[in-house]
Amino acid sequence: MTKKREKFSTQMDSELLKELKYIAKSQGRQIQSIVEEAVEEYVAETKGYNMHPAIKKAYAKSIKRFDPLYEKLAK
Repeated sequence: MTKKREKFSTQMDSELLKELKYIAKSQGRQIQSIVEEAVEEYVAETKGYNMHPAIKKAYAKSIKRFDPLYEKLAK
């Protein structure tokens, strides 16, 4: 599925932009993709991690089953 893109403009420190352009060129990527990746990570971190339901269920099952072991390992 293709993401809908929307143009916007912003500003950043000129030295930081210079470094970003260098990184993009050295990785063969567009600045747009690097900025989008960074913003996605920032938004996810800010919102808090949302675990996939199947992973969350397996985690809870593991905690229930191995809690005594985890307690011992933590000491």
